[in-house]
Amino acid sequence: MAKLNTNSNTYIIAYSCVMVVVVAFLLAFVSSSLKPAQDVNVALDKKKQILAALNIRNLSDEQSTQMYEQVVNADAIIDSEGNITAPGEKGGEKTGFRLNSADYKAGKLAIFLCNVEGKKKYVVPVYGMGLWGPIWGYIAVNEDGKTVYGAYFNHEGETAGLGAEIKDSQTWQQLFKGKTIYGANGKPVLKVKKTSEIKDKSCEVDAVTGATLTSVGVSNMLQEGFAKYNKYFKKQGDF
Repeated sequence: MAKLNTNSNTYIIAYSCVMVVVVAFLLAFVSSSLKPAQDVNVALDKKKQILAALNIRNLSDEQSTQMYEQVVNADAIIDSEGNITAPGEKGGEKTGFRLNSADYKAGKLAIFLCNVEGKKKYVVPVYGMGLWGPIWGYIAVNEDGKTVYGAYFNHEGETAGLGAEIKDSQTWQQLFKGKTIYGANGKPVLKVKKTSEIKDKSCEVDAVTGATLTSVGVSNMLQEGFAKYNKYFKKQGDF
């Protein structure tokens, strides 16, 4: 029987192909095995972000899960006309909770109907672009449908110590509390501006120091986002 030539090009190519297939199979197997756990962690992180917008922070994983189920009455979906197209459910994870930025851009909007200490709150997701990539946030709105109860922001790759402060600085996020979202004409007025440019403190928030472009991104995100929810909140409020 002829001896296998392990130095031949044919052997090397065949061996490489087999190894690629084996490694690809192993990676696919590991990925599929870990996916359920990864999905749970992603969902938990999203719940924590929604709770942070409601000024509920620093909870354990178990406490966060329980609190989300307690305060979120429904993860509804509304359309661009402000009509509820899917009511969601208490502690919901299957309706509005599953929507992403692509749905948001398409006019399919999530809204979380909440109850905090006996008072109705709404939480809406907003999406935009910062200096280096996507940014997003969850804004809690009071029962009046036009003032901020709380806010949480996050990012994909803003500069640490500068633009990343939209996520890392709870103090900055708290500046949004009590700000007016909609003006008398129903149009969004909530903005982020440089301190020297602020004229109306009822609806304008100081920009993050040293992060002008990220702050502009947040401001644009809020303006565009609340324009999408305008018709829904107009039905809830008195403007």
